[in-house]
Amino acid sequence: MEIQVIRNKIHEIRGHKVILDYDFAELYMVENKRLKEAVRRNLSRFPEDFLFELTKDELISLRSRIATLKSGRGKFSKYLPFAFTEQGVAMLASVLHSETAIQVNIQIVRAFVFLRQYALNHEDLNDKLKSLESTFNQRFKDIDDAINYMLKKDKTKLDQTNRKKIGFNTDNKEY
Repeated sequence: MEIQVIRNKIHEIRGHKVILDYDFAELYMVENKRLKEAVRRNLSRFPEDFLFELTKDELISLRSRIATLKSGRGKFSKYLPFAFTEQGVAMLASVLHSETAIQVNIQIVRAFVFLRQYALNHEDLNDKLKSLESTFNQRFKDIDDAINYMLKKDKTKLDQTNRKKIGFNTDNKEY
């Protein structure tokens, strides 16, 4: 199984990267109903940070973001899906014992690790960009301050009223 297929099934919900129960059922080649039964029999293995149930609004929002999900009568379970975090994925391997489940779980863990590495590398780039931005902003601020200082200095020279006037004197009417 390709990691790309698994990565496409990973969603961000409530600030966590998760895989939904019906996606697991498809990957493990079991009925979603049977997967949920196995999880419910072992609920003590799945604290809140391993597994949570989506709200109806979250499910509607998810369906609107993913064009492949179809709503309508008979398309999906009438029950709200479970969302498994990365730790929940690891725990799910201890609940499902088939060879397929074990192999798929290995690929899923690899996909989560890849996403974490990508995020860390991306974070490093963001930090570097922020550093460069602050450096150049300071340099441009210095240049901007110098230009403003020179403009003010020129303006004060022009505003002097005691300077010698240039032009014809019209007060003297002797031509």
